[in-house]
Amino acid sequence: MDYTCSLPSESYIFAEAQLNETQSTRETSLGELSTWISENPELNVERDAVHLLYFLRGAKFNVDKAKDKIKRYYRMRAERSEWFTNRNPFHPELDELLKIGVCFPLRERDEHNRLVVVIRTGAHNPRKHTQNNVFKVCKMLIDLAIRADESISIFGVSAVLDMTGVTLGHALQLKPTLIKRTVACWETYPCRARRLEFVNAPAHVNVVLNIFRSFMSAKLKERVFVTKGLPKNNENLPANLGGHGPSYQELAVYWRKTAQESAEWFAQNEQYKMTLAAP
Repeated sequence: MDYTCSLPSESYIFAEAQLNETQSTRETSLGELSTWISENPELNVERDAVHLLYFLRGAKFNVDKAKDKIKRYYRMRAERSEWFTNRNPFHPELDELLKIGVCFPLRERDEHNRLVVVIRTGAHNPRKHTQNNVFKVCKMLIDLAIRADESISIFGVSAVLDMTGVTLGHALQLKPTLIKRTVACWETYPCRARRLEFVNAPAHVNVVLNIFRSFMSAKLKERVFVTKGLPKNNENLPANLGGHGPSYQELAVYWRKTAQESAEWFAQNEQYKMTLAAP
């Protein structure tokens, strides 16, 4: 499988030191995955080399672990049709959520070169918007971000969950089953979640946050931080979070336009999901 090195040399130095990646392991592992995918067509895997490297780098080039993650990811895409089908950015509710700005990846990286994704958990109206559609929009934009920047497969993602404005209505949308599915998605997604920071969290959401923790692996629990104030040491954060970056509204405008320009890609990408056996 062809792969052209296009990242700065510093990225590959980091990948070798932290992820066990060398040119030899990369070529051998991509070849093994390609053969395996050909022998398992029911997986319906997107076979682009960079896409597959997300799984290999996330598994530190343990090919068996990468295969397991691919199976879990493509099964999830089939089972969670509420998140991975009908991802039309012009759909009225999805377009409204894009206008509101419930989620947006930042264009500048943090001090660890990670993608930062801001999720505004209290921005939508729980009487009008379903939580599944909020999650769908978040995944749509994260997919666009990781598709556009391969370095995310090496350095990972930090999420800042701004809980400003969260009400009981928002909390009631998060049933335990939905929380369990959400955590499973975080741990299955191609990009690695390196830090989850809940900020501006009102006291009454502690019960919900504890349910989130109960479904997390030990490793993910260690990456969760809850603070009353604003995240520190990142001047690229939006002005709304005390940084010097674009405002929430500016980011919402940018990502709504980007999503609309990607409508054809979203429609085409829906084909990639495991073929589930008939009951």
